[in-house]
Amino acid sequence: MAGKLVLGLVVMALASGPALAAEDPVARADAIVRWAISEQHIPGLQIAVVKDGKIVMSRAYGVADLAKQTPATPNTVFTINSITKAFTGVAAMREVEAGRLDLSKPIGSYVADLPEAWRGIEVRRLLSHNSGLPDFDDSEGDADAAWTVTLAKPIRFQPGQRFDYNQTNYALVQMAINGLRQRPRDATLAAEQFAIAGMTHSGFGDTRDKDPNRVTSYGYRQDAPDDPKIRTEIFSPLHRAAAGMNSTATDMARFLIALQDDKLLKPATRATMWTPVAFNSGKKGQWGMGWLVLDRPDRRVVGMTGGSRSAMYLYPDDKVGVVILTNLAGSTPEDLVDEIAQGFIPGMTLSGVPALRAALTGQESGDPAAVVAKFRAANPGFKPDEHELNDWGYRLMGFGKPRSGLAVLKLTAELYPTSGNAFDSLGEAYATNGDKPAAIAAYKKSLALDPANKNAVSWLEKLEKSPG
Repeated sequence: MAGKLVLGLVVMALASGPALAAEDPVARADAIVRWAISEQHIPGLQIAVVKDGKIVMSRAYGVADLAKQTPATPNTVFTINSITKAFTGVAAMREVEAGRLDLSKPIGSYVADLPEAWRGIEVRRLLSHNSGLPDFDDSEGDADAAWTVTLAKPIRFQPGQRFDYNQTNYALVQMAINGLRQRPRDATLAAEQFAIAGMTHSGFGDTRDKDPNRVTSYGYRQDAPDDPKIRTEIFSPLHRAAAGMNSTATDMARFLIALQDDKLLKPATRATMWTPVAFNSGKKGQWGMGWLVLDRPDRRVVGMTGGSRSAMYLYPDDKVGVVILTNLAGSTPEDLVDEIAQGFIPGMTLSGVPALRAALTGQESGDPAAVVAKFRAANPGFKPDEHELNDWGYRLMGFGKPRSGLAVLKLTAELYPTSGNAFDSLGEAYATNGDKPAAIAAYKKSLALDPANKNAVSWLEKLEKSPG
């Protein structure tokens, strides 16, 4: 109900009328996108929708470059950031199909000269981000030096113990696949997929490369949303299994079609790729092999997001896919996808996090906590994936909606009362909202649940020393 209400407001404001949007899913999607562009101050955006193996919507909005006022077109190239990992997942599963790669084998079987503590980690732990490895940061551009530093760092936790998103995992997968294919260790992995899917506007690069067809990237500025700052992004060759790919929404749609048409992977291999990898405890994770497996009670949804500005979701059983690319970090197009897909999937209702998201839209100046309480009362079985709820709460805080972020992260802690991470996030939310005593209490609770939480220790020291 909440999603329909939000959509109705969007349609009434931006489309020719609610009847048109209700009957025409393309007009409905167009209205949602235009509302988001206005709300988030997004300079440029592309959208493509796939249904039953065909591209049924492909549109571009706004500008590729604010200074030059270059229009964004369907052929304008956008940076997709971490959606690159989905292509790496497909590349890995193609090696599995060929019999060259075994997900259960340790990475030391494929990559030489690794620290002893790294060698026994299974490949599937790398692809699903629960390896426990230290993070590889090559943001300064010197990948070799950064890799040497990373190799000297200790393991963070026992492999399989918990989720920890980092780039080391994908650098190792890149090395492993390239070793199997007898290529340089930092060669990119998606060229075969581009050719098979017919992706003629896709490749790799960053802001050091002069490409007149690629958008200028901008960063979110909470204090001046009408004047976003240009972002410089460097993706060294050893980082390009994790990020660094550039594409168009139409090309990405072609990729989804090729994937569903069994041109890239066999159905059984694809199913393995989209099966969440469990932790040592037996608890189901949120990641398969390079893909997020989203928590939706009524249907399968898989996909990836990138840089908080690009999103690609696929509803395999409904044969619907949605791709949204923008040139504004922080625009969170993933928050729009379920509502857009709803128009192309008869009978689909919003559930889980998307349903609560629809209810909270536009409520920052009101009483977000009351909205959450009302939603929970109407949905007594509501318990979405902890990570998805937590990530959304952080996005709300980071993008100028601290009260809504607090309401979401307080809910996360209530739903997951034994999670140290949930209370750690809640502590930051209270601190952001200026409630120092509540922040201290939340961080102490987090530390009691997870004594190894160094972030909680750091925050408590800072809060207890600060005046007020």
